[in-house]
Amino acid sequence: MKTIQVKVKPNARTSSLQEPSEGTVWLAQLKSPPVDGKANAELIALVARHFGQPKSTVSLKSGATGRLKLVQIAEV
Repeated sequence: MKTIQVKVKPNARTSSLQEPSEGTVWLAQLKSPPVDGKANAELIALVARHFGQPKSTVSLKSGATGRLKLVQIAEV
């Protein structure tokens, strides 16, 4: 089980996930708007793809409505 802290920027031109160069906070830029959970769903897909895991193993531990989120990844 791995937990990462992610700062989200919705409504970006492209979707990307950047590893932290200093500190522990990852940066996720998402195309989706923060409406009806669309940005959260895109974040889960982006994290799953980055770590090579199925989407079902990635979940939001906290921060569903904020920009700073804790994402939990269950190792398969």
